Amino acid sequence: MTTDDDSVLQLVGYSDLLARLKDRVRQTQFRAARAANTEVMRLYWSIGREILDRQSVDGWGSKVVDRLAADLKREFPEQRGWSRRNLLYMRRAAGIWPTESEYVHHVGARLPWRHVTVLLDRLDTRDDRDWYAARAADEGWSRAVLEHKITADLRSAVGAAPSNFDTVLEPADSDLARQLVKDPYVFEHLSMVSTRRERDVEQALMDRLQDTLMELGRGMSLVGRQFRLPLGDGDEFVIDLLLFHVEQLRYVVVELKVGPSTPAHLGQLGAYVAAVDGELRRPDIHAPTVGILLCTGKKGAAVTYALASTAAPVAVADYQGLPPDTRAALPSADELQAVVDEELERGEGDQA
Repeated sequence: MTTDDDSVLQLVGYSDLLARLKDRVRQTQFRAARAANTEVMRLYWSIGREILDRQSVDGWGSKVVDRLAADLKREFPEQRGWSRRNLLYMRRAAGIWPTESEYVHHVGARLPWRHVTVLLDRLDTRDDRDWYAARAADEGWSRAVLEHKITADLRSAVGAAPSNFDTVLEPADSDLARQLVKDPYVFEHLSMVSTRRERDVEQALMDRLQDTLMELGRGMSLVGRQFRLPLGDGDEFVIDLLLFHVEQLRYVVVELKVGPSTPAHLGQLGAYVAAVDGELRRPDIHAPTVGILLCTGKKGAAVTYALASTAAPVAVADYQGLPPDTRAALPSADELQAVVDEELERGEGDQA
């Protein structure tokens, strides 16, 4: 027997309508949550501004923060976020971003409050805070990823790899290509590799492909590993990693070497780049292919001359596992669990 519900489900186009409505509801929920977050962030900034003004103009002492924390907790017991520590964060935020528009533009409308506290704790300059805030918002970093990127000094690494992009690419394209590379790359999972054979290192990179692509940069997608590129004469090139950058619309050839780079390595990489350009790239759609040589050591003068002699756009960068001193400084599993438990206890109000 067919029920009314069954007959509705069989209506032409009903499934498509339901899918569209579900998507619309989710989008509205996201916009509402984001708008609510922005309003809470405006509130936090305004509280910080009031505290700063009272202390600087009226000469209020530091004890006022303790009193405000106690009174706000008493007035709004159902809300979290009124601790003395949080009020001090609000004051610091108002000091770093002196106008509401600056604050909202750079962090208030883009990031959760817990991300902002990381920026306040881990960085020293307004310029650095704005740079990491923009990357975190654009790339959807979690708080843990933001902390990791700061620890790895991502800003200094981006664009630092020696390359010949400025001599073999058009100026605008050279700037874009430079954004694709950094020096060094820090593949945390390589710390667990017991040998230094290229095969083992490459296998470790592929075993945790998501982490590898994240370190290689936003927008990278994998075309193939040990990618076989047939040539017209029956021969073929075998490329360690062939990637495609979905925003710049260009192929990226990655070659991995254990040990210092040599001119021969760059010559090989240049040939691979030229082959991908000739066999796979569509000039009417794709930007020129670039290559990245990942090695475990490079010498300045040798790299400079090798790059100058290569017609293909290539860059040379070091790669490493997480340094031992940094790994030793990481929290234990129990400490991480304690942080998670604390965050859950604080509730959503503090993360708005």
